[in-house]
Amino acid sequence: MIRHPFRRHPADGEILRLALPALGALVAEPLFLLTDSAIIGHLGTPELAGLGIASAVLGTLVNVSIFLAYGTTAAVARRLGAGDQAGALRSGIDGCWLAVLIGLGTVAAGWPLAPWVVSLFGPDDDVAGHAETYLRISLLGIPSMLLVLAATGVLRGLQDTRTPLYVAVTGAVANVVLNVVLVYGLDLGIGGSALGTVLAQTGMAAVFARVVVRGARRAGVPIRPDGRGVAQAFGAGVPLIVRTVAMRVALIVITVVAAGLGTAALAAHQVAFTTWTLLALILDAVAIAAQALVGRALGAGDVDGARSITRRMVQWGVLSGVALAVLLLVIGSGYARLFTSDPDVRSLLFAALVVAAAMQPIAGWVFVLDGVLIGAGDGRYLAWASVLSVAAFLPAAWAVSVADVSGRAGLMWLWGAIGLWMLVRLVTLALRERSDTWMVTGAVR
Repeated sequence: MIRHPFRRHPADGEILRLALPALGALVAEPLFLLTDSAIIGHLGTPELAGLGIASAVLGTLVNVSIFLAYGTTAAVARRLGAGDQAGALRSGIDGCWLAVLIGLGTVAAGWPLAPWVVSLFGPDDDVAGHAETYLRISLLGIPSMLLVLAATGVLRGLQDTRTPLYVAVTGAVANVVLNVVLVYGLDLGIGGSALGTVLAQTGMAAVFARVVVRGARRAGVPIRPDGRGVAQAFGAGVPLIVRTVAMRVALIVITVVAAGLGTAALAAHQVAFTTWTLLALILDAVAIAAQALVGRALGAGDVDGARSITRRMVQWGVLSGVALAVLLLVIGSGYARLFTSDPDVRSLLFAALVVAAAMQPIAGWVFVLDGVLIGAGDGRYLAWASVLSVAAFLPAAWAVSVADVSGRAGLMWLWGAIGLWMLVRLVTLALRERSDTWMVTGAVR
């Protein structure tokens, strides 16, 4: 499957047209947390550890709803491939309304439960206070962030990855400015960082809403909510919710195990995990192109085209993973200094980054195949595969938690367990891709 990776492919132009802007937008997203990590890290180690817990919770809330972007991309791209642009926009509008409803419900439920959720991680008292402050303020930005996800999915499905890039970059820059002003200028501490991110997210959501509404009006598509359409959007996303919940269970367990290794290990894990997320989203740029191109090809009934595009994007994913692995190993030591002045945290962080680098080629392959199957609407299989991979991972994580290890050794074993998880994901997804079962054609799967 990786033969002749440097030979030009007919789809290379379209892959680049979609993947490069998507790359910029995807990189901008984790810069919100990286910015927070860098700013909060210099406030102190307890603050950075508190951010680690809060970001794990917020990441779970947002990623459970990632189907708003992925499912919407696939649905819109299929209808576009079938020549139904009005239907594509209607599907996107339904997804946006669903995002708003889920976001408001999350705020209502999450605010009173914040202290209890933080306590589940078992942090020290000073860490818990910082985590609760950051979490409660950040919850106010969840509706905006979910609307950003859904609107981004609409535009990707319409083969437009440039607009999300412009909005994401602008939002990331605004986030940096707001965080510096609120944290250091107004001396609001970790709460100021959370507030700055909420304000940036709200501005992004407003811009995306305007773009989608304008496109709908040009196509004569009503923007009022359609109860049946919203319900259908949710139903189609349920398998992706199962997939994401399974994955988030693994990530939360990782954070809990890291917390048991001590405050320094948890702080190092926070930066390492945020970096891993950044690298994953860089690799996910090709997967975004896969969602749009495979969805469009299957909507148009082009099975051979979908297969050819898939093979090419796997090549791109693996080679990109190799490049990121080399880069991370080269800059790892200096990179760690950006986030903390604590020598113990720096040492632990570099050790975790070495393991993360070794996993990048596998991650590139996994993320591309994940994108291909999402674009094909193969949600049920993805749900099953995710549950299976997490079931294989949990015993390894449990072994780290009960073993008499701490510090560097404990964190290395923990990230080794993440490597096992990625290997199982690769096997399950590669076996599915080799079959023809996932290649269902038509405007609606």
